[in-house]
Amino acid sequence: MTTLLSQRLADAHRNHRTLDALSPEQTPADDAAAYAIQHDILRALDASIGGWKIGAKSDSGPIQGAPLPASDLYADGARLPRGAFAPLGLELEIAFRFGRRFEPSTTPYSDAEVHAGIGSIGATIEIVASRYAGWPNVDKLAQLADLQNHGGLIVGEFTPYREDFPFVAPLAQFRFEGRDVVETAPANPAGDPRRLLTWLINHATSRGIAVTPDMVVTTGSYTGMFFPQSAGTASGRIEGLAPISLTLY
Repeated sequence: MTTLLSQRLADAHRNHRTLDALSPEQTPADDAAAYAIQHDILRALDASIGGWKIGAKSDSGPIQGAPLPASDLYADGARLPRGAFAPLGLELEIAFRFGRRFEPSTTPYSDAEVHAGIGSIGATIEIVASRYAGWPNVDKLAQLADLQNHGGLIVGEFTPYREDFPFVAPLAQFRFEGRDVVETAPANPAGDPRRLLTWLINHATSRGIAVTPDMVVTTGSYTGMFFPQSAGTASGRIEGLAPISLTLY
């Protein structure tokens, strides 16, 4: 009954509500079903793809991702209501834009083609949210279907891509109301996030979706997840990239 879940998730996304526990027949059976639901949600919202989120829990582990509705992307310095997101977690990430268009294809693109196509990089703050009242104690495939727990993405200023950028562990700061909220040395659990990009290109293009230079591809947290308990301003800085901020009210 994936169609029912798609509509329920789209309605919850639109109305900033959460769903009670899913019945077994509504839970996606596998990754393919979860990814199909993601795109059903965007169609139900009449939303174009503004970007993608991708990630992995280790430097050799499996990769997952989700398309991001263009309406969920915000400029640096955005002011957003806390009540629109439940729960509300914040992550400081690095995102990519490509300098070329990757057309739909039944033949996979190579790592070399994808890496040669990187155009620019920038900092992002992802708002992690869920349409499930029981999050995080929710079936992993159900979370994947829910746009992989995506709430919103604050997009900073991009700068030309540098191959020598320290992607594995850049110097980074993440603060909320001036207080440091990073508990460990900044690092991406996926390792070098560029390893995620070929997966994304082939994931999208094999489904008939072009990946275009205007799309923002954010690649996982360097700072863990911070849950603000009050209104205030989150500010992030990754050395070599423009700073970024978000104000919650």
